[in-house]
Amino acid sequence: IKFSAHPAIKAFMCGSLSGTCSTLLFQPLDLVKTRLQTLQSGVQPGSGRVGMVSVLLSVVRTERLLGLWKGVSPSFVRTIPGVGIYFSTYYSLKQHFIQDRRPAALEAVLLGGGARTVAGVVMLPVTVIKTRFECGRYSYGSVMGALRSVCQAEGPAALFSGLMATLLRDVPFSGIYVMFYSQTKASLPKEISRSPAAPVANFSCGVLAGVLASLITQPADVVKTHVQVNPQLKTLEAIRYIYMEHGLLGFFRGAVPRSLRRTMMAAMAWTVYEQMMARIGLKS
Repeated sequence: IKFSAHPAIKAFMCGSLSGTCSTLLFQPLDLVKTRLQTLQSGVQPGSGRVGMVSVLLSVVRTERLLGLWKGVSPSFVRTIPGVGIYFSTYYSLKQHFIQDRRPAALEAVLLGGGARTVAGVVMLPVTVIKTRFECGRYSYGSVMGALRSVCQAEGPAALFSGLMATLLRDVPFSGIYVMFYSQTKASLPKEISRSPAAPVANFSCGVLAGVLASLITQPADVVKTHVQVNPQLKTLEAIRYIYMEHGLLGFFRGAVPRSLRRTMMAAMAWTVYEQMMARIGLKS
């Protein structure tokens, strides 16, 4: 495929397309993660652990199968431009500072973290709306309606609630992910990386990188969800609250659906992005 556009725009388009595929597939996991993290500890005394499967089933029971895709429109509004901004920033930074060689471990961390910072700040208002849509506590009719009501009731600043927690979660995730991903990919034998099985091998590297990065950044994700659902909580208060209510394990609530989803989304987004960039004739 050959078409003329600035390379960063091509990177944006490849990123957006890969973001669309992965969002549609993995939205249910995101919804389950948000519900698991925002469950009040007083659900029913003696009900034991509320797991991923029971949340899934209760959503399907009360909101039908399509209820699992609740929040998919704000997810789209977030991931399509978000993944696009991420990859085009990543591509531009890489071209500017590293050119065509393979980034070293620390460079990979900085590249991934830098690209995520830009995308994270730009897309934060949509993330806040998305989290509120999914947690089921707010009765918003539409994404635009939600935006309007948050601005009227809590002021525009509420759209940037959880900025610190989001950056503390996403920037390390992205940095650690890009580092593990580029290192594991570089360690693949040449025969594999040049064979038709390369996308599968890259996807596997992505899954491994994603699991490691997810676990390291899980506590920040729990804190971010709490801050965005209860805007009056400050980050430190949220940390104290989670610890008092659930102990250390509270910081790893929703870890399974989150690491599943983040890992699969990241691995898929990178694989689709790299394949498309190669088709267009750009080195990703």
